[in-house]
Amino acid sequence: MAKDVIIACDFSSKEQTIAFLENFTERKPFVKIGMELFYAEGPEIVREIKKRGHKIFLDLKLHDIPNTVKKSMAVLSRLDVDMCNLHAAGTIEMMRAALEGLTREDGSRPILLAVTQLTSTSEERMHNDLLVQGKIEDVVVHYAKNAQIAGLDGIVCSPLEAGLVKSACGSEFVTVTPGIRFADGVVGDQVRITTPQKAREIGTDYIVVGRPITAAENPVEAYNRCLKDFLNI
Repeated sequence: MAKDVIIACDFSSKEQTIAFLENFTERKPFVKIGMELFYAEGPEIVREIKKRGHKIFLDLKLHDIPNTVKKSMAVLSRLDVDMCNLHAAGTIEMMRAALEGLTREDGSRPILLAVTQLTSTSEERMHNDLLVQGKIEDVVVHYAKNAQIAGLDGIVCSPLEAGLVKSACGSEFVTVTPGIRFADGVVGDQVRITTPQKAREIGTDYIVVGRPITAAENPVEAYNRCLKDFLNI
């Protein structure tokens, strides 16, 4: 399983995004396009970034009735992205429908991931706001097992649960982990976080890093620091 650092390009316009990406003249980073940028610019921003040589994680977190998600994934499958996702809370049936919609006639498709619990969600909030009981790590592992039953490739979880998911679902089951901060950095609104080096030790496959890179005084230097800490290169 190839490991990599994914930069969360959480910008509100094409201009901001391209200006940021033009800093990277050597290695073309894997990038995440989330709701903010996709809603602002639409599918064309995906095509533009792909044309520039970047791999893309399209982070739209679909969650609806199975038929709607299936049809939406069929539309997204026509974009040349490398990863996309949905919410595991949508049930096994919804995840199976998503997989069916995403798979092209030739059998090819992007990596499909299920979001377990957001890294901004603490166990207390999960209990009180969502009325989901149990330990948060147990809930994440349960959602991961559901995603595996549905045929998905992996899940999005906090780095704190990645090792547990690997133990429960096997080493080939992909874990993508946001909530990454440098030890000397600002936490922000994330709750369940760790450092790139610790994420490597846990064994996660991809880390998603946003503000520690995008808001850095020198984004390329911050990105290279992530590569060094996570990939040990």
